[in-house]
Amino acid sequence: MTRRPVLPGAAELFRRTDTPPAAEVTELPNLASATASPALRSTRRRPEPEPEAEVEQPAAPLTLVPGGAPADPLAAYRAPATLPAPGARTRGKAARAAGAGRTRHDEKITVYISAEDLLALESARLSLRAEHGVAADRGRIVREAISVLLADLADNGEDSVLVRRLKG
Repeated sequence: MTRRPVLPGAAELFRRTDTPPAAEVTELPNLASATASPALRSTRRRPEPEPEAEVEQPAAPLTLVPGGAPADPLAAYRAPATLPAPGARTRGKAARAAGAGRTRHDEKITVYISAEDLLALESARLSLRAEHGVAADRGRIVREAISVLLADLADNGEDSVLVRRLKG
């Protein structure tokens, strides 16, 4: 028996999205047809089976289970998550993120700024930390600045700082 894993071919992994979906699959191909996939063929020659060795009969087709597989098939084998004891210290990124009050953001944009603006932003970050005791990264400062400008725009409209600066 070979230790090579049985993997699906490209036709099984990718499907076209511009055509209507095919009828629902009720049976999966048997193991013999899966091993005949071009993705599993190797350039290395396998030794021929000995004539007296037993030849494996093809397995019956595999049937899909209604409802599909569980969302996390390995959940039963994992240790249950435990909460740290009160007063216990956490380490690593989780501790730094929790202590800094950081939130995870879903969207991302890329903004190009001049070297002078980047230097001013870094100076503001250091000033906030040294003079005001506020530890914030550059991203948080930029998000707060955007929030302040958008709130000013919503409140003052034509007279907002953003409109005046963009009209220049």
